[in-house]
Amino acid sequence: MEQNESVAKSAGMIGFATFLSRILGFVRDIIIAALFGTGFYAQAFIVAFRIPNILRSVVGEGTTNSVVVPILSEYITKYDKDEFWSLAGNLINIFLLVLIVISGIGIILAPFIVRVIAPGFINDADKFYLTIKLTRIIFPYIFFIGLTSISIGILNSFRYFKIPAFSQVIFNLLFIVSVTILYFSFGFGIYSLAIGVLIAGVGQLIMQIPSLYQYGFRYSKKMFFVHPAIKKIGKLFIPRLMGAGVYHINVLVDTMLASLAYIVGKGGVAALYYSNRLIQFPLAIFGIALAQAVLPTFSRQSLEKNLYDFKKTLSLSLKNIFFITVPSAIGLVILREPVIKILFQRGNFDSYSTYITSYTLLFYAFGLFSYAGIKILVSSFYSLKDTLTPVKVASFSVVINIILNIILMYPLKIGGLALATSISATINFLLLYYILRRKIGEIYEKEVFIVFLKSLFASIIMGISCYIFFYKLYMVFIGLGFIKECAGILLTVILGIFVYLLIGSLMNMVEAKRIVKFFLNKIRK
Repeated sequence: MEQNESVAKSAGMIGFATFLSRILGFVRDIIIAALFGTGFYAQAFIVAFRIPNILRSVVGEGTTNSVVVPILSEYITKYDKDEFWSLAGNLINIFLLVLIVISGIGIILAPFIVRVIAPGFINDADKFYLTIKLTRIIFPYIFFIGLTSISIGILNSFRYFKIPAFSQVIFNLLFIVSVTILYFSFGFGIYSLAIGVLIAGVGQLIMQIPSLYQYGFRYSKKMFFVHPAIKKIGKLFIPRLMGAGVYHINVLVDTMLASLAYIVGKGGVAALYYSNRLIQFPLAIFGIALAQAVLPTFSRQSLEKNLYDFKKTLSLSLKNIFFITVPSAIGLVILREPVIKILFQRGNFDSYSTYITSYTLLFYAFGLFSYAGIKILVSSFYSLKDTLTPVKVASFSVVINIILNIILMYPLKIGGLALATSISATINFLLLYYILRRKIGEIYEKEVFIVFLKSLFASIIMGISCYIFFYKLYMVFIGLGFIKECAGILLTVILGIFVYLLIGSLMNMVEAKRIVKFFLNKIRK
C-alpha cells in the first residue's frame, strides 16, 4: 500500500508539473499558430523539428526511462554509491559521444531527411530549402535533450522527480521568451522558432546539473565503456531502440502522407501537429506521468519477485488511466471546435485551420485511452526485462497503421491518418495486455474492465450533458464572442466534471468517490 501511495504521490507531482508545462506548451503553440498558422512556414518548422524530436524520444527519454532506470534502480538497491556513480558516469560519457555523432550526421544529411519525411515538399523549392535550413539549425537540440534525459533518468532512480518534472516547464518558458524577443525585437521570422528550440534545450540541461551534484555525481573522463553493466544495458537498449524506432515510424509515415496536399488537403502537416498537441495534454498529465512514476516501483517489485504487488500496481495504474482518459476523450470530441477556435484562431490561423485541426482531433481522441494504456503496459514489460515483446507488437501495429492510412486517407482525408493511428494503438494495447496476462497470470482484468465500462457509461452521460448545455442552451441564449465562449467552455467543463463524478459515485466507482470525498472534506474545513 505504501508503494502505491508513493507512486500516486509521485505521479501527482509529475502530473502537476506536466500540467504547467502543457499550459505553457499551449501558449507556445498559440504563438506559433498566430504567427504562422497552418501555412508555408509552420509546415516547414514542424517537419524540421520532427526528426530531432523523435530522436529525443528514441535516444533520450524513452530509452532512459525503460532501460537505464531499471538497471540504475537495481544498483541503488544492491551496491554502494561509488559503484552506482561509476555506472552513471559511464552512461553519461557514452551519451556524449553518441549524441555528438547523431547531431553531426543530422546536419550533414538534412536534405536527404527532408526528402524522405516530406516528399510533398520536393515540388515546392522554397518550402523544401527552408525546411532544410531549419533542420540544420534545430538538429543540435538532440545533443542537449539527450544529456538532459540521461540526467533525469539518474535522478529518477533515486525516486527524485521534482526538478526533472519541471524541466519541460523551463523549456517552454525559455522557448516563449526567446521566440518573442527574436521575432519581434530582431526580426528573425521563422528562424526565431529554430533558435528558440536550441536555447530552451540548453536551459533544460543546465537545470539538472545542481541536483546531480547534490546526489553525489562528479564528472570524470576516465569513466568510459569500462563498467560491467554497460553490456547488460546494451542488450536491453538495442530492442528498446528498435521498439521506439518502430513506434515512431507511425509518426514519420503520417508526416510523409500529410505532406501530400493533393490527397489530404492543404495544411495537413500542421493540422496533425496542433491536434496531436491537444491529445498530448491529458496523455502527458496522466498517462506519461503515471508511467514515469510507476516504473521504479515496477522495477523493484520485479527485482524482489513480488508478483502480487506488481499485478496490484499494474491493475491500479490501468484503472486510474481509464478513469481519467475516457472522459477526457469524450470531452475533446464534444468541445474540439470551440476549444481550437479559442486557443489558436487568431493571426494567420484562420477558420480553415480551425476546421482541419478539429476534424483531425475528432479521430485522434478515439485512441486516447489506448495511447495512455500502452505507456503503462510497456513500462511493466521493461521492468520485467522483456524489451523484445513490445517491439514485436509495435511492429505489427505499424503495419496495421500503414495499411489503414492508405485505406482511410482517401475517403477521410487528413482525418483518416488520425483514425488509423487510433485503431492501430488500440490493437497494440490489447495485444500487449493479452501477452502480459499470459506471462504473469491474471491481472485483475475483471476489475479493470468494470472500471473501463463504468467510465465509458459515465462519460457518455457527461458528453450528452455537455453538448446540451453548451450548444443548445449556452450558445443559444448567451451568444458568441471570445470572452463569452471562454466562459461557456469553462462552465461546460465544470458541469462535465460534476456529472462524471456524480454518475461515477452512484455506480460505486472508488476513484470517483475518493475525489468527491476529498472535495467534501475541503468544503467542510
